[in-house]
Amino acid sequence: MTTAAGAGSPTPERVVIVSRIYRPEPAAASLFLGSVADALLERGHEVEVLTVTAPRALGEGSRGERIRRFPVLRDRSGYVRGYVQYLSFDIPLAFRLLFARRPAVVLVEPPPTTGAVVRVLCALRRIPSVYDAADIWSDAAGHATSSGFVVRALRWVERFAMRGAAAMCTISEGVVGRVRELGVRTPMTVTGFGADTSVFRYVEAPIERVFLYAGTYTELHGAGILVDAFAIFDATRPGYRLRFIGNGTGREELRARAERLGIGDRVEFLEPVPAEALRPQLCGAVASLATLAPEGGYEYAFTSKAYSSLASGCPVIFSGPGPTAAFMREAAESAPVGAAVDYDAEAIADAMRDAADRPLPPGERRRLSDWAAAEHSMLATGRRVGEVVLGAARPGRRSS
Repeated sequence: MTTAAGAGSPTPERVVIVSRIYRPEPAAASLFLGSVADALLERGHEVEVLTVTAPRALGEGSRGERIRRFPVLRDRSGYVRGYVQYLSFDIPLAFRLLFARRPAVVLVEPPPTTGAVVRVLCALRRIPSVYDAADIWSDAAGHATSSGFVVRALRWVERFAMRGAAAMCTISEGVVGRVRELGVRTPMTVTGFGADTSVFRYVEAPIERVFLYAGTYTELHGAGILVDAFAIFDATRPGYRLRFIGNGTGREELRARAERLGIGDRVEFLEPVPAEALRPQLCGAVASLATLAPEGGYEYAFTSKAYSSLASGCPVIFSGPGPTAAFMREAAESAPVGAAVDYDAEAIADAMRDAADRPLPPGERRRLSDWAAAEHSMLATGRRVGEVVLGAARPGRRSS
């Protein structure tokens, strides 16, 4: 069961957003938090973001909010990912929060270690906080490590962070159910997700013979099946390419799999790019691809990359269980969104053949983009999250 956030107040408030990643770095969390900042600024509130130093080439990323950045450790791919990297953010964060000018409320983005730091510091200073639970990190850790101790420790930290929040927001009812199974009773609001339609929108472009996977790829995502499917597809539809844009622990394994299947020269691996650079690739791709591995205890997760693709006028081929498949099938009644298929290489290859044989023409791509902008704008999501944040700042005004 979810609770509704309050309408807030016309009195300007000072809101602090805490995250190890923020715009202009390319990530779903960056777009999401940026939309929250935009929504709060739109209503006249003051927003300060505590985050990491971004790669210099990406620029600043501010649209009116004050961004306070500090250096952190990054992994080999340049991403802030891993326990040591998280701690290099969390430890300085504790001092910044301790001595920062007092905000009305803090919105914190995982990992759970960051949420735990925010809980402790906000408790010391009697500041309410809101925790964004887009997914459950300790569930994901179960796929990334065989250490039961690590998973149990992260589960404890995650519960501690969630229980200390005044409110939580999340992407779907599936996450709410999972949070309740973990014994967390913090009020939760399903705010959904969407695309940054100020960036992701359709601009007519020649169709490339490319299937595009944009985002993180790990064992949890199960993206390896796309290489198998593309090999099947390639046998009857030569001349196409499978392109991965993003990062993930599974890159070398995917590259090796493509070589074993004899399609190594048709499978590309590119580094993450800013949203502005990703959009034209989506506009010109035959279809984008998204996957979620079944039977991994993560079936409640929503594959949010679908929104940016649809907003760019690019149909999606989704493979796997969970709410994304249901969303795709329901949305297909209103717009040419693509296809949702079983987590099966043959089924994905069939969907690829359908997309290649009947590519979506420019008029239909524009219609798809317009539909996504009207129905699934990230700014609308940001406004809903803003209501949760402002409601936590004034709990007496929050409705139930």
